[in-house]
This record gives sequence, C-alpha cells and structure tokens, in this order.
Amino acid sequence: MKIFKALFFAALIGIAPGVFAKTIEMDVNGLVCAFCAQGIEKTLKEFPATSHVFVSLEHRIVAVELKGGQDIDDAALKKAITDAGYKLVTIRRTDEPISAIRARVSNEKAQPKADPAKHHHDGAMQDMPGMGTHE
Repeated sequence: MKIFKALFFAALIGIAPGVFAKTIEMDVNGLVCAFCAQGIEKTLKEFPATSHVFVSLEHRIVAVELKGGQDIDDAALKKAITDAGYKLVTIRRTDEPISAIRARVSNEKAQPKADPAKHHHDGAMQDMPGMGTHE
C-alpha cells in the first residue's frame, strides 16, 4: 500500500506542472501610450504567479508568463485590468512562451490606433506632469 501511495503521489507531482498554462494572453482595450503599458505591466507584476509581462499597444495584447505550476484566476485578472482603467475583452491560456507571442505579434498587422483624444489617466496618474488627457 505504501508503494501505491508513493507512486500515486509521484504521478500527481509529475502531472501538476502540465495542468497550468505557461502564459495568459489577453485582449485589452484602452491601452494607448507607453505610460499605459508601463502601468499595466507594473500592476500585473504584483501577482506572485507572474514571471514576465509583455504589452503590445499596437495589437492591444497583454501577456503574462506564469511561474511554473502557478496561475492567476480570471476574476483577479479582470479586476486588475478594469481597476487600472482598461477594458478586458478576452482571456486565453496557452503554453506559448512570451518570446513566441512577441515574435507572432511583430509579424501581424497592428490594430487601428485608438483615439488619443478620448484617452486620459485617472487618479494619481492625472496629477503627474504630462499625464492628463492626450489631446
């Protein structure tokens, strides 16, 4: 019986890392400027499961590479994105590393640019020099 338990436990450990995706890729609306990208990157890096973050303003993509065997649930991601002032459109989980996502989007046609006149930084960001609306 001890051997069975040991084999079962070993199998669980071997399977567990494969249960989680390596990367979470999100489509996010409202990212317009480098300050937006920097802000959302900083927000997502606060999650303990985050290893790396990639933001493409041109493609409206935010990707979070996860630390091995860890995850961030969709509700927490949505809250982080919306609390930062952006709109989360979709969430995809993939085994594709951030380097592959970066390479893929560099070969894709960019999304139409967002209207900077409708873009502004709220709260503390708005009080920083040059960080009000982009008009």
